[in-house]
Amino acid sequence: MSSFLRKLEHKVADAAIRFFLWTMRKLPYDRRISIAGWVSTNVLAPLTGNRQRIRENLNLVMPELSESDREAIVHQAPETMGRVMMETYSAKEYKERLAQAPIVGPGLEALTKAHEEGRGALLVTGHFGNYLAIRGGFLARGIPIGVLYKRMSNPYFNAHYVSAMAEFGEPMFERGRRGMSNMIKHLRSGAFIGIVHDQRINDAPIIDFMGKPARTAFSAADLALKYDVDLVPCYGIRQPDGSYVVETESPIPHTTAEQMTRALNASLERKIRAYPGQWMWTHNRWRGAGNDTSEDRARVKKRAKQ
Repeated sequence: MSSFLRKLEHKVADAAIRFFLWTMRKLPYDRRISIAGWVSTNVLAPLTGNRQRIRENLNLVMPELSESDREAIVHQAPETMGRVMMETYSAKEYKERLAQAPIVGPGLEALTKAHEEGRGALLVTGHFGNYLAIRGGFLARGIPIGVLYKRMSNPYFNAHYVSAMAEFGEPMFERGRRGMSNMIKHLRSGAFIGIVHDQRINDAPIIDFMGKPARTAFSAADLALKYDVDLVPCYGIRQPDGSYVVETESPIPHTTAEQMTRALNASLERKIRAYPGQWMWTHNRWRGAGNDTSEDRARVKKRAKQ
């Protein structure tokens, strides 16, 4: 695709997204969140092929599910994604609600102590529930959480998306050498950093996640060990009424980067199995790790034709 056509495609896509968001923000908060979830489940998921991706991932790591339970998750996961997107673009109302959201669990004491002593900490989560609930909940209590983010491929969408994310706490560090360097300086200054840990990273080590091998970066554990800070699993869990509870777990003991990363994977796995509809099953999480996924097979066929 030529640069002109790609630019045009990005502009058209961003214009459609902006129009949808503008329209939704005219509605009462609860209504817009509900509609965004419905659109994501019933319109976007079928159009993008996400339903098939979710089914494939579920069949790989949770084959014991009944067909009805599997199909429930196939609909719940995109709904979660739609709700999260609209919550991101409803910062004022969402932050007001997060100010009332309870923060529970043994990790809260460790994080409170680190903050009082001026020590940095790493709060690790996944694409589960809404990780902005963690940032918004702590921000409401006077503890901002900086994050490292990946630039979106659509630059027009990226501009306002990053701005919306920044409403839940700053600073924001763009992934890359400069961003990582600035994030480390921020951590060493005694600040908190949030890390979304469940992304597949090419050429990362392979360790088990949900019972299957998956490429998983050791970066969060490496940082915790190098700068001697707590590594605390945290989750923003959506409740049946649409509210959130922020759950914090005990800091991961400092051992080796691999052992600590395995503990992070196990922590997230427990949450996914407890609330499977709240994880982003659309990830290519298990690709390139020896699992013979449909995308792996497609890549082999493509290489054979070249």
